[in-house]
Amino acid sequence: MSAPGEQSPLRMTSAEFFDGAAEDLGDIEIVAGRVVRLMAQSALHSRVVRRLAGVLESGRRDGGPCMVIDSDVAARFPDAEATAADRRLNIRYPDVWIRDCETYDVNTVTSHLLLVVEVTSESTIDADITDKRIQYAAAGIPIYLIVRLDQKEQRIEEIEEYRLDWSGRRYRVHTVHRRVLLLDEPVEVTVPFTSLEQA
Repeated sequence: MSAPGEQSPLRMTSAEFFDGAAEDLGDIEIVAGRVVRLMAQSALHSRVVRRLAGVLESGRRDGGPCMVIDSDVAARFPDAEATAADRRLNIRYPDVWIRDCETYDVNTVTSHLLLVVEVTSESTIDADITDKRIQYAAAGIPIYLIVRLDQKEQRIEEIEEYRLDWSGRRYRVHTVHRRVLLLDEPVEVTVPFTSLEQA
């Protein structure tokens, strides 16, 4: 692991990550080898993540394909193009995901993801709406939901649903949900925002 200097950010190689170097760093993501410390989230953010994961889990079809719903689990995305080993690694911890039931590890999980959800916060909104949207599309994840909280993080403003345009590996807006999330793939759910927000 690169030594942190006053001006240089903490960096990590894939070998260091898989040797456990990130274990004592708390909540982080790794972007092009740079360790990004995540801020503690609001109570609403945590509630929405927890409840949305439960709703998605209950939306699995009886007799349908096997799916697993998880939250805050590491996924390795394609390495950044860089010559230095400590400038390549990309590890994200999506707020919620739906994946198939095939065997996977942190290196292969992106090929098993069917849907990813990020809930915005003041500290993550830029990455959620720009960087992660590009990265998740490039990885071939079919559906990306961005749950936008209002500026004071007291309610859900909207949920943007993106579907992958396979021809260009980029997302196109499918629907913007304003009061109720109506999802038909990969699970079927109808959930009013108030059900996700209530304390």
